[in-house]
Amino acid sequence: EVQLVESGGGLVQVGGSLRLSCAASGFTFDDYAVGWFRQAPGKEREAVSYICSSDGTTYYADFVKGRFTISTGNAKKTVYLQMNSLEPEDTAVYHCALSLPLPSCSVVISYGLESLMAYWGQGTQVTVSS
Repeated sequence: EVQLVESGGGLVQVGGSLRLSCAASGFTFDDYAVGWFRQAPGKEREAVSYICSSDGTTYYADFVKGRFTISTGNAKKTVYLQMNSLEPEDTAVYHCALSLPLPSCSVVISYGLESLMAYWGQGTQVTVSS
């Protein structure tokens, strides 16, 4: 059974940093994407970043470019989101998600990231205090 477990959230001051972790297990396919999403109360869920296992392609939403970095661990089934220069607007529950098997990373562009995600973690709260 596929499991994704997030950790690393917490309370941080404006301008501070956090590193979120997503530990994925229970799957055997090699070509996939892992994405980070966030949802604040009263707002729609939005994609933050993703990384493709096949070629390492990464994507960042405009509102985190230059501040957040996505990466994988040595085993490639742990995905990190390094968040720097945090702002109050970054406050949200952050979820990681695993895609269906992908024929290529380019399908993320063709079909959209969220539509390809089949498995979701429980989420971790990030609160940025002003």
